[in-house]
Amino acid sequence: MAEPIRFYNRYTRKIEAEKMYGERWVRMAYENPVGRFFVWAMARRAAFSRYYGTKMNKRVSALRILPFIAQYDINPDEFAKSPFDYKTFNEFFFRALKPECRPIAAGEKVAVFPADGRHLAFQDVAQAPGFYVKGVTFTLAELLGEASLPADQQTLAKTFTGGAMVISRLCPVDYHRFHFPVSGLPAESRRIDGWLYSVSPVALRRNLRYLIANKREITLIDSPQFGQVAMIEIGATNVGSISQTFVPGREVKKGDEKGMFAFGGSCVVTVFQRGRIRFDADVLQQSAEHMETFARMGDRLGEAP
Repeated sequence: MAEPIRFYNRYTRKIEAEKMYGERWVRMAYENPVGRFFVWAMARRAAFSRYYGTKMNKRVSALRILPFIAQYDINPDEFAKSPFDYKTFNEFFFRALKPECRPIAAGEKVAVFPADGRHLAFQDVAQAPGFYVKGVTFTLAELLGEASLPADQQTLAKTFTGGAMVISRLCPVDYHRFHFPVSGLPAESRRIDGWLYSVSPVALRRNLRYLIANKREITLIDSPQFGQVAMIEIGATNVGSISQTFVPGREVKKGDEKGMFAFGGSCVVTVFQRGRIRFDADVLQQSAEHMETFARMGDRLGEAP
């Protein structure tokens, strides 16, 4: 049997196994030599995801909604509208929720998780032993799209050297809008073109560097409490688009919506400057053991020292 994906549930305080959407396909694609060739030749390319996204935008795709809700135990009472009102599966996929279902942790010095998902947090990126594979990591310059620049021009990487990072992995069954973890002034997003590999641990255990090979968008936030904060939304296989819904240059409050992902698993990486945040102990403890923590958007991530 293939190794299951396990995570720590912050609410039940138990280790649980993830119910993967399309598990057979993902395992075939990344744990089988023939499957990996298919990923290299086809699945990582934007055309493949556009094709799948088109299927999920057709009216007939709405027939998938109720079976999906039942199979993955999704709570329809959280939805902003009835499951019967969604015209396509994609419309259901990036659904809005009732605001009271994702309360925002109070406190000016408290940062929150930017998305529902499974999270890994590291107080010092430079000293992290690895994210999904022990001993395997990547540089901030690679993540922020500056690896090809001379060292003296890697300004963002220098800004966040020695900083803290949280990786928030969204499964297809999760709420797929992402939000600001802190209050502040966001700049305009910058897109980095790339491939669309899966960001499931099944794939990342094979090659962590998929995170820095994939298409991503970077937004800098100037926060009074936390200094410069970088949010990086990372696309993945079958993610049709990363849509930003915020207005650059307009003040935001923590918990305000920033954008949404179309169909597929995806990932949000948030990077803080050195010494500007202290992550909560439970998240750090699990991350040190390479165990993701399940938490919802708006819950406490940490606080400014």
